[in-house]
Amino acid sequence: MTDSRFISLDFHEYPPEEMQRRAADFRAEMQRRRSVRDFADRPVPRIIIEDCLRTAGSAPSGANMQPWHFVAVAEPSVKKKIRDAAEEEEREFYANRAPDEWLDALAPLGTDASKPFLETAPCLIAIFAQRYGLDPDGARTKHYYIQESVGIATGLVVAGDIIGEGASEERAVLGDTPNLAARLQSLAKPDTVVISAATLSLVDGLFDFRDLGAQRI
Repeated sequence: MTDSRFISLDFHEYPPEEMQRRAADFRAEMQRRRSVRDFADRPVPRIIIEDCLRTAGSAPSGANMQPWHFVAVAEPSVKKKIRDAAEEEEREFYANRAPDEWLDALAPLGTDASKPFLETAPCLIAIFAQRYGLDPDGARTKHYYIQESVGIATGLVVAGDIIGEGASEERAVLGDTPNLAARLQSLAKPDTVVISAATLSLVDGLFDFRDLGAQRI
């Protein structure tokens, strides 16, 4: 029996030799990934950005709720506001919140609070997690595995940033922004894990938890 609500899988099975070649080629491409903080200011065709975001929208998600919202930002005044806010957050992070161990790990990389690329890059992609959805009547609907789902979708954008060729490769606009999970774990004591309220709602009662209160990360 076929359920017409689902899109049929267009499956391609490759010979083992072809699988091996494709896997090796993909690994080689992904190993080229770097956290880039220096960008050209040449415009990126809108269709390239849209195709990257459509690809991200195909990511698997908890109960297929797709709890994300991607925003492409090209307006200079908005990019400046984003840069100003990001640099304020980073200055607070480096000055007051980052533990010494983290700062020691960052020292060889030469990172700091300065984020000029947020204005130089022709387009920024802001990624939002949707903590809940709305049905046609405006009532809230529950989303599941929100951070994990958004992380997977973000990963597809990252992969597209690496695999692109020619102009799209030269104009890649990904930097070091996807670090929410790492900063969340900076709050954790040894042998513990810090989770968000969304994750707690899924596993409450299965483990022992202690409320850390509201945290700014």
